[in-house]
Amino acid sequence: MPNTPKAAPVGGMRAGDKAAGRSPRQDDQGDRTINMVFKGPFGRGNVLTLDAAAKRRTGLRALDIEAMRAYWTAQRAGGDVPRRADIDPRKIAALLPDVFVAERIAPGLARMRVAGLHLSDLMGMEVRGMPISALIEPGDRDQLADLLVDLFDRPATLDLDLVSVGGLGRSQLHGRLILLPLRSDLGDISRALGCLVTDDAPERTPRRFFIKSCKIQPIGEMPLPATSTVMERHTARGIEQGMEQHTAPKLARSERPYLRLVRQDGAV
Repeated sequence: MPNTPKAAPVGGMRAGDKAAGRSPRQDDQGDRTINMVFKGPFGRGNVLTLDAAAKRRTGLRALDIEAMRAYWTAQRAGGDVPRRADIDPRKIAALLPDVFVAERIAPGLARMRVAGLHLSDLMGMEVRGMPISALIEPGDRDQLADLLVDLFDRPATLDLDLVSVGGLGRSQLHGRLILLPLRSDLGDISRALGCLVTDDAPERTPRRFFIKSCKIQPIGEMPLPATSTVMERHTARGIEQGMEQHTAPKLARSERPYLRLVRQDGAV
């Protein structure tokens, strides 16, 4: 079995941190991708390795999610976080039932302003206005709060592997939650584009999830859209050509003026 990197739970104190005087996760604040694996109360403490998580993602509409991420990346003008107004729902139509837009209301807390029908089906009720943490089991909500701080403050993208335990009348349910930061109309990073997909129907509701693993990718280390420069040049060229085509033609100067000034005494 290949070795997988070990990572401390969100907010956890690593060995030697206390002796070195570092706060929890202080050395995780740099611009680098962080993979985290969490233990849940199910499976007798077994941990889902990153390799297993990657394999499970392939069955969770991976192509649609990557298309959504690519669209979000394409809206990053100059590498900045996109604005909420830049997101056109028609461009992510395949995932609309699973998509939501969240608003930060406090550090570590965000509520869903708009949400697709799939999320309401998972909870068995309307989820608009509810916090994202309502989808997570109470024991993992502190971990989610720390991740939401990263989402808005670093800022960073989040990719979470989730699982909802089975029980009477319902089977185990696996899910994937993507959170991408957005700027509000005021320019602050207080919105997020989210998507939650599952590998099966929710059956009995409500369904809440444990966090199995998470990938945090800071915006600062993400590559710029490959076509941004080309698109900017193409747009600028099109504007120039359009201006040339729509510029009013110069009128030929007449040999004789159309109007003449005539004084009252008859002089021209």
